[in-house]
Amino acid sequence: MNTDTACAVHQIARPTGFPVASDFAYVCAPVPEPAPGTALVENLLLSVDPYHRGLMDGGEGGFELNSPLEGRAVGRVRASRDSGLKEGDLVFHRAGWRTHALVTLGVDGTRRLRDHEGVPLEAYLSILGGTGLTAYAALTRTAALRAGEDLFVSSAAGGVGTATGHIARLLGARRIIGSAGSAAKVAHLTGTLGFDAAFDYHDGPVGEQLAQAAPGGIDVYVDNVGGDHLEGAIGSLREYGRIAWVGAISMYNGDRSPAAPRNLFEVVHKSLRLEGVLVRNHTNLQDELEDFVVPHLRSGQVGTDTTVVQGFDHTVEAFLGMLHGDYLGKTLVRAAG
Repeated sequence: MNTDTACAVHQIARPTGFPVASDFAYVCAPVPEPAPGTALVENLLLSVDPYHRGLMDGGEGGFELNSPLEGRAVGRVRASRDSGLKEGDLVFHRAGWRTHALVTLGVDGTRRLRDHEGVPLEAYLSILGGTGLTAYAALTRTAALRAGEDLFVSSAAGGVGTATGHIARLLGARRIIGSAGSAAKVAHLTGTLGFDAAFDYHDGPVGEQLAQAAPGGIDVYVDNVGGDHLEGAIGSLREYGRIAWVGAISMYNGDRSPAAPRNLFEVVHKSLRLEGVLVRNHTNLQDELEDFVVPHLRSGQVGTDTTVVQGFDHTVEAFLGMLHGDYLGKTLVRAAG
């Protein structure tokens, strides 16, 4: 793309069910000049995430039509009138889904990235980014996973799921079980990522498959799906088990079937705890996460687990592919660099 042109993805229609390419448009204009107190960032990597789908329905906190969409991004400062940022700084911010952004240090999550030698850029939007922070908060704070406990994670081949598997292993989990949406993803979980067991949720009732994979039960469930996965996990959880509810992929594209499982009273009967996880409530854990994970990234024990789609003009394609389960791990778009 022309380096003098800034382009952004706009949402131009509300999706019905799964979004389609015609719900979006690429809109270009001259690269903006930074105003006092701001810096111009050229985005290098963009994140596309399941939570974007919910924001596309509008309403309070949702995306406005005919405006640039937003998301997590990593970029490099090209020009600055922000005293806290200088040209060449690498920054994380939330004005993604565009080639260039005007940001202010400390506003809307904008921060200068720590320089971790030997750590690939993709890590800052995966295991060290929002997906990794979500997994870390879910395991260490919400569910308080202890060494020797057994874990089940749904949508385990996605960004949060793969990060959950890595971090749980580092925390000393005994058995890690995952669900995914294809035989290839199941093989990836057990053959590459080191899950102890995994199953394709299309192959039968989730509760039955989980009971076969974990006949002795589980202690912790990290939920990215909701619906039948949550019901199945409640059935397998041992007494005093914990559920960290991260997302509900099963309800994101117009399937508004009740999220409450039929066996919900088992939460009382087994003295279970169910608590939601919002990553914005755990940003104070960022340095702790990096200190914990970076040595394992450098040693190769932990990977970034990303699928990187090349080219900003493929952002919508990457988002739609992610929603349809076409990719492994965290889905990113390389916009430049």
